[in-house]
Amino acid sequence: MNQIHAKDLPLRRDVRMLGEILGEVLVMHGGRELLGCVERIREKTKQLRAGFSRELLEEIKREISGFTPERRRDVIRAFAVYFHLVNIAEQHHRVRRNRYYRRSASGVVQPHSVEAAVRQLKDRGLGPNDVEAMLPRLSLELVITAHPTEAMRRTTLDLHHRIAALVDEFDRSDLTEAEREEIREQLLAEVSTLWQSDEIRLRKPTVMDEVRNGLWYVDETLFDVLPLVHEELKRCLTEVWPEHEWNVPTFLRFGSWIGGDRDGNPAVTSEVTWRTLVMQRELAIRKYEAAIGQLLKKLSHSTRKIRITDELAASILRDEREVKTVDVGQGEWRNEHEPYRRKCMFMLARLRHTLTGEKDKGAYQRPEELLEDLRLIRDSLRNHSTVGLVRRDLDRLIRQVDLFGFHLLTLDIRQHSREHEKALTEILASLGIEPQYDRLSEEDKMTLLTRLLADPRPLTSPFSRYSPETEECLRLFRTIYRAKEEFGEDAVRNYLISMTQGTSDLLEVVLLAREAGLCRTGKETESRLHVVPLLETIDDLHRAGEIMEAWFRHPAFAPVRKGDQRVQEIMLGYSDSNKDGGVISANWELYRAQLALSELGGRFGVTVKFFHGRGGALGRGGGPLHQSIMAAPALAVLGGVKITEQGEVLSSRYSLKPIALRSLEQGVSALLTQSAKAVSGQGSSPDERWVRAMQEISDASLKAYQDLVFRDKDFVPFFQEATPLPEIGEMKIGSRPARRKSGGGFEDLRAIPWVFAWTQTRFLFPAWYGAGTGLSSWMSSHPEGLSLLREMYADWPFFRVLTDTLQMALAKADMRLAEEYTTLVSDKEAAGRIFGRIRDEFEETRGCVLQITGQDELLAHVPVIGESIRLRNPYVDPLSLIQVDLLRVRRRSNVTENEGDSQSLLEDVLLTINGIAAGLRNTG
Repeated sequence: MNQIHAKDLPLRRDVRMLGEILGEVLVMHGGRELLGCVERIREKTKQLRAGFSRELLEEIKREISGFTPERRRDVIRAFAVYFHLVNIAEQHHRVRRNRYYRRSASGVVQPHSVEAAVRQLKDRGLGPNDVEAMLPRLSLELVITAHPTEAMRRTTLDLHHRIAALVDEFDRSDLTEAEREEIREQLLAEVSTLWQSDEIRLRKPTVMDEVRNGLWYVDETLFDVLPLVHEELKRCLTEVWPEHEWNVPTFLRFGSWIGGDRDGNPAVTSEVTWRTLVMQRELAIRKYEAAIGQLLKKLSHSTRKIRITDELAASILRDEREVKTVDVGQGEWRNEHEPYRRKCMFMLARLRHTLTGEKDKGAYQRPEELLEDLRLIRDSLRNHSTVGLVRRDLDRLIRQVDLFGFHLLTLDIRQHSREHEKALTEILASLGIEPQYDRLSEEDKMTLLTRLLADPRPLTSPFSRYSPETEECLRLFRTIYRAKEEFGEDAVRNYLISMTQGTSDLLEVVLLAREAGLCRTGKETESRLHVVPLLETIDDLHRAGEIMEAWFRHPAFAPVRKGDQRVQEIMLGYSDSNKDGGVISANWELYRAQLALSELGGRFGVTVKFFHGRGGALGRGGGPLHQSIMAAPALAVLGGVKITEQGEVLSSRYSLKPIALRSLEQGVSALLTQSAKAVSGQGSSPDERWVRAMQEISDASLKAYQDLVFRDKDFVPFFQEATPLPEIGEMKIGSRPARRKSGGGFEDLRAIPWVFAWTQTRFLFPAWYGAGTGLSSWMSSHPEGLSLLREMYADWPFFRVLTDTLQMALAKADMRLAEEYTTLVSDKEAAGRIFGRIRDEFEETRGCVLQITGQDELLAHVPVIGESIRLRNPYVDPLSLIQVDLLRVRRRSNVTENEGDSQSLLEDVLLTINGIAAGLRNTG
């Protein structure tokens, strides 16, 4: 047996054990008949995979059609629960492999780890001084979003957590047989509970539900894991350069959109934003109270034995004068000889007053005051050599306060550009300044806005009355001002403008922000709110340089100051650009935009910080975090890297501490590698031959994609009928509507349901379509084509990541299963024609990828992932076939007339959607 199989034997053991437990649960709740039915379907689909037979496929379909409603639902749930258990086992195996590397005495370094990256820095010839100069420029910010792509309920995730903990416990080598049997009994109980729990939400979550869900990850994992990543970097630097004294700045942070993202979501109001910020502060202070409470237990040092510093003693005397303690249940520590405990009691009282807003009772005004108190304790402890306690507890808490402050997560605000335009149109018309601002040309808008920004007089007053939409727009800016005053500047820093199509879109936000007192304009603009364009379509990316150059030249431009850097953040939309132009063209235009905007910023003395709006699915820029960073131009990391973390990505990456640590470590490893390239001059533009090749490939790919998606009149009806798009709209997985505006056309359909629907049908169309035409047309017209593409794959991270992402999408796609969905399309001629084009493009793309990589089969370079997909397919296939059958029955008019039957069928469809999402490990 080869090494790959040997190291994965424990995974096979766990999957087998969990599968056996699920079998016992099926017998307990459905009898041996249910287990036999599930096994029979699985065996038949497995045979179908081994050798396709039309007769066998029809036999499976007949059996599925003959299920009673009760049996059908049980079969769906059996396969869905199996995937939940397999996903848990695979996550645990990642933890197991990570532990193996960490305890390895053979000097084996885990790939994509912080240690591997630091050692590579040394191998590149960098010395400690070079690395120390690079550290202040490191910046990685990951932004939690409420995008509705998490198909699982919070209850289900909690059950996963408990099952994962038991699987981890089962791994212990020192267990007795009795203890092992006890754990297995607990697993049986938890899997049984999973079986008996509702998998789908019965109501749509509110925005505040989404806020609570997002904060769960901070509370459970991120609050503790983020300091560990910083500690790991310091440990590795010290190990490689032990003679150097290392100070690692805080460079890895999390932000949030939840409660601030109002683009197309009327449920996100200014009141919701305020409640979100209050909830975040409550969690931050609760975490600090718990940590200081633990310190209080440990800091029993007595002045009869040790001497504290004069600075700490003075601070305790100051606390006695300033802090009210009795009315918050925090009396002064009775033992006057235990100064650290006395100090902790005062700190707890100050935190309580901070939470209640009673500033006159000794509340902390700023988190820096809490940091100062913690540093006083640390310095005093160092004075009498309690080194371990300082490093382990106090240093970690100091890092946490530095990371999270009193705001916990910086909340980004996002709104669609047309909402600002509508508000200003109403305001300017009411003043008689311009009757139809929204009908002005871009040039005329710029002229008018520049004149208004130069005039210090306000446009609004507390006595003005507008439409509810304009009132809410103005109220939002006033809420941001209030939040900064109450929670600090870091509570809200950025205002993102969706669908930025001109520089006027930026100036409109500056003008509205000025009305709330957030900025002062004139000869030079001073602003407390950073205005961030979001470039989403292919056309917007083409015009990015024009938009940003006009912004950099404008008097209203106010960059963020970071040391000696002037920084402008720019967000790039991976989802809508992909929906607009296909995977090859979107990725290439995004790459080009980063190169061009970095160069443009350099001309104006501005460092550009790119915010990558990536989704979880492959068709929305998804993929491993470290690959996302490596695919970007190295120069583009110098201003910092910011990336959205959406939907199911949160649970797969951050629900377990070891997985969260590994995911973040991989990201930091890539950031170190790319930063080193950039500062050493290796981050310049790629080889001109590669650029010319990619441009030609992109042009051909774009034409192929848009010819089908936008120029074939039958394509949109095909998409709507051949996918569960209407049913996905019924899933209660997010507070945000599926479309930007009610009744909108294809252009207003969000990228999330677009990708989600294609993933369900096994087409995975957005993740690869058009790539084959682009690659093959270029190779056929250039004699050296294949050799150059192989060179690009070997030497250009952007092209390698793009090609490997195509591999992943093609491996998960299945044209035989996808063809079954085309039977749902009413226009059979159009269905056959369009499917034929898609199937031909799939084969073309697959052939090109295999030629470029030199592989005999997809994912041969990562056999573990390929094997995982191969083993999952016989379990996903039945769900796909059942889903097609359900959609066919549900869409018959005579069935939908019966409301009860229709609702039952819908619930079954939603169960298959959940199951397929779990099986493919992708939603939107």
